[in-house]
Order: sequence, then structure tokens, then C-alpha cells
Amino acid sequence: MLLDVNFWLLLMLGLASFRLTRLLVFDKITHFIREPFFDEITETDEQGNEEVYIIPKMQGPRKFIGELLSCFWCTGIWVSVFLLGIHYFIPFLGDPLILILAVAAIGSLIEVINMKLLG
Repeated sequence: MLLDVNFWLLLMLGLASFRLTRLLVFDKITHFIREPFFDEITETDEQGNEEVYIIPKMQGPRKFIGELLSCFWCTGIWVSVFLLGIHYFIPFLGDPLILILAVAAIGSLIEVINMKLLG
């Protein structure tokens, strides 16, 4: 099956994939999704400063998902598959979600540019 992909669809899917991937891998609001798949290790250095390290669970399905969620690039592949799938198979749900995520990605990029320019 040859997919009918034009520049605008590719741009929208790319922006949506970027935003959803960041949401799952980094954003605080989705910490509860990541939490079951990671262990927190606290280490104290010689000066008494504590550092918390987050590592994937050591075995089973939680290890696989933890490793996936700790890799921005890996999660991005699966997010892209998901978004492309819902665009083609459930467009009445997928397209509004893709649009929302793409707009949010543009807002995020504008904010990063603004922060760089203003200081």
C-alpha cells in the first residue's frame, strides 16, 4: 500500500511525533506513566550532595518499557507508528490529536527560540 503523504501531512506528523515523544519521555505531567517502569537510585557524593538516578527496572516487560521510555529516539519511532496509524485508520480521532500536538510543538519551539533570544 502506497501512502499518500504530502509535505503538510509530513510536517504535521513530525511536529506531533516530536511533542508526544517529549511528553512521554520528559514532561513532569506524565511522570505517573513512567514511574512503574523505573527505579530511583540515590547516591551521595563526597560533599554530601545527593543525586537521584532513574534506571529501568531490571527484568520482565517493565524493563523493556523502561528502556523504551528512557530512549527519546526509540519512543519516537513507536509514537510515529501510533500517530500514522490513527491518522489512516481512525482519522476522526487521530487528526484532531495530531493537530493539537503539532500546535503544541510549534508553541514549544517558539518558547525555546524566545528563551534563547531574550536570555
